[in-house]
Amino acid sequence: MARIRLLTAKTSKTVKPATTSDTMAPRQAREAGPGARGWPGRGGGMARLVPSVKECRGTTVQVCGLWPFSSGASSPMIGVPLGRHEETQATVCCDPISWFQRARLISNPSAFILGKPGLGKSTVVRRMFIGLSAQGVHPLILGDLKGEHVKAVRALGGQVIRLGRGVGYLNILDPGQAVEAAQLLEDHGYFEDAARVRADAHGRRLAMVVSLITISRNNPPSDQEQTILDRALRILDDRFEGVPVLKDLLEVIVSAPEELREVALDRGDLAVYQQETRALEATLLGLTGGGKLGEIFSRHTSEPMYRDRAVVFDVSSIDETETDLQAAVLLACWSYGFGTVNVANALADAGLEPRRNYFVVLDELWRALRAGKGMVDRVDALTRLNRSVGVGQIMISHTMSDLLALPAEEDRMKARGFVERSGMVICGGLPASEMPQLTSAIPLSRQEQQKLIGWQDPPAWDSRGADVEPPGRGKFLIKVGGRPGIPVQVSLTSLETGPEGVNDTNTKWITSQEMLLQPAPAVIDEGDTA
Repeated sequence: MARIRLLTAKTSKTVKPATTSDTMAPRQAREAGPGARGWPGRGGGMARLVPSVKECRGTTVQVCGLWPFSSGASSPMIGVPLGRHEETQATVCCDPISWFQRARLISNPSAFILGKPGLGKSTVVRRMFIGLSAQGVHPLILGDLKGEHVKAVRALGGQVIRLGRGVGYLNILDPGQAVEAAQLLEDHGYFEDAARVRADAHGRRLAMVVSLITISRNNPPSDQEQTILDRALRILDDRFEGVPVLKDLLEVIVSAPEELREVALDRGDLAVYQQETRALEATLLGLTGGGKLGEIFSRHTSEPMYRDRAVVFDVSSIDETETDLQAAVLLACWSYGFGTVNVANALADAGLEPRRNYFVVLDELWRALRAGKGMVDRVDALTRLNRSVGVGQIMISHTMSDLLALPAEEDRMKARGFVERSGMVICGGLPASEMPQLTSAIPLSRQEQQKLIGWQDPPAWDSRGADVEPPGRGKFLIKVGGRPGIPVQVSLTSLETGPEGVNDTNTKWITSQEMLLQPAPAVIDEGDTA
């Protein structure tokens, strides 16, 4: 047929067959390449999976050829470099002081770290305070239970204070440098500031005595006993020459001065006073003569704390089974450290010393919270005013269950507030049972929850005895409010790894591993001859 006619209900269209001239024209070859919906042919089509694009950073000189096609990165570049973004491989910088002071990303210079043991929580903290030390911020590790940060502080030229039975002592009645600072302020005419320094030192000493009594009894002292202790400390400051110890405080209470008898409401009857102070005297006698808390707090401070360098309180000599003693030592270190910070701030406000900022590390928080009823209030009072005193802090615990495993409901609410008030929360690998409790404090998407659960899995089986790391070691999720979390893989440098690195916490196992690899010597019986 010469023509084919197509008829429809509405229109008609005529199709003209190809002529001889059309068929003889050469057809242009089509270039190989994907179309608008992907590659043509069998199995082709639009791609459904879009791979993540790696992000790279560089200076304007290095990437000048990419202008103007470069774009801002999604992870902040202000702070201590921690590692790379797990998905985009972009550099992640993070620390609570830089994000509060310079980046303005958080409103509170504090952080809380949660994660199962062995996944690198101490490594993250160590990286942060090493980087902040290079920026002029002095790290204060107020209680290192495992001695993990001693090498790093020594490498920074800091001070290592050892505490323990027969190792070192910390006098809780020692006002530290408050007396000298108050006298210096008075000499320069700052009488109100000097009065505040003395009042702060008195309040911290009273709180520490009350905390030790709480740990010793597993119950806080009564209101009347606290009033007696407050008045006894004031009498001791007025009448005692030098630095008193707990034994001197006990002698003041036993001597029954008129001021204490008035506070005890004995109505002129000495027997009533003795009855009211009997339990208090027994507890103080146990603190001065040994007991389960030993004599660590009953003698003069073995080594005063400096204000112008990094400081770590090494309490690794205390056995893990002595939980009450560990909690008491941690609280004493925290109180002593924050008292020193207040002295430094008072002198800086008066222009007598340069302004210094500190980064306080509070490790094993759960040990202090479980020491007894009322300990949450003590910790809360120590850590609540960090922003106003120019101190950044980071608190470390394992899981939310550690914070919520307290007998009183009000203590559990306050403990959860530690996480809620933190400027940032850094989470490592956590079990699935932690998700309901964690999401009640900070918002986490379902994908973020699955990521944290996957990071807590154990390593793969390896019969060759090689060092196989768990999948979540060094991986953390940085959460700030309701923003999406930043998953980061912490990268270690050559100075941090290796047998002499600051992260080597298995020094006691090196000799054992070498001995295991050596062949055993041959055993020759006495009857055998060569």
